[in-house]
Amino acid sequence: MSTALILGATGATGTHLLRELLSNNQWSKVGEYGRRVTPEADLPQNRGKLEQKTVNFENLEAAELKAGRWDVVFVTLGTTRANAGSAEMFEKIDREYVVNACKAAKTDDPEHKQRVVYLSSSGADSSSHFLYPRSKGLTELGIARLGYADTIVFRPAFLKGAQRADKRLAETIFGYVTGAASHFTSNVEIHVSAFWDSSGLPPAVGATKAGQEDAWFTLIGNKGALVLGQE
Repeated sequence: MSTALILGATGATGTHLLRELLSNNQWSKVGEYGRRVTPEADLPQNRGKLEQKTVNFENLEAAELKAGRWDVVFVTLGTTRANAGSAEMFEKIDREYVVNACKAAKTDDPEHKQRVVYLSSSGADSSSHFLYPRSKGLTELGIARLGYADTIVFRPAFLKGAQRADKRLAETIFGYVTGAASHFTSNVEIHVSAFWDSSGLPPAVGATKAGQEDAWFTLIGNKGALVLGQE
C-alpha cells in the first residue's frame, strides 16, 4: 500500500482526485494539505485514512510535510491573476508556493523513491511573454529540479468549472498513477514498474521527455490525457 499527499484538494479537479484516492484500497494514507481543507460535511464517508492540515505557505517548515513520507505528491494547487489580485501574488501562489511545498514534502531518505505529479496547463512555456503560461512552465521546471525519483506533468486543456471535464481529468491522473489505467484505456494496464517510462505507455498517449538539463520530466499533453481518460 502507498501514501499520497494532495496539495490543492479543494479545487474542482483536486476534489475529485481526493475522492478517488479515498475510495481506493491501494492507499493506506491520504493527506490533504492546503491553504484550506475540505469541510467535514463535504467529505465522503470513507475518510478514515484522511489526514487534513491547513498550511501556511509562508511558513512551510511548521507544516512538517516531509514527516508524512509520502510516496506520491499530487499538485492541483493553482490560482488565477484575478483571484490572486495582482501578477506578483499570482506568481507567488501559482509558482513559489507550489515549488516550495513540493520541496518541503520531499523526503531526506535516498532509499525512498517518491513521485510528484503536477497538474499544469496546455501551452505552458517558461519563455512565454504571457504571465499564465510562463508561470506554469517555470513551475514545471522548478519541480523537476527538486530531485524526485519521478516527475510527471499533465498539460490538459479543459474548461474551468466544467465538472465532468474536471472529474475525468482527476480519474485520468488517478488511474495513471495507481497502475489502474486499464479502467480508462481500451485494454492497457500500466504497472508500477513502468509508471514513468514513456515506453510503458500506449503510443497514442504521446508521453515525452520534456524540460531541460537538470530539470527533466515526463510530459503528457491534452491528447494523451484524453486517451488515458477514455473508458
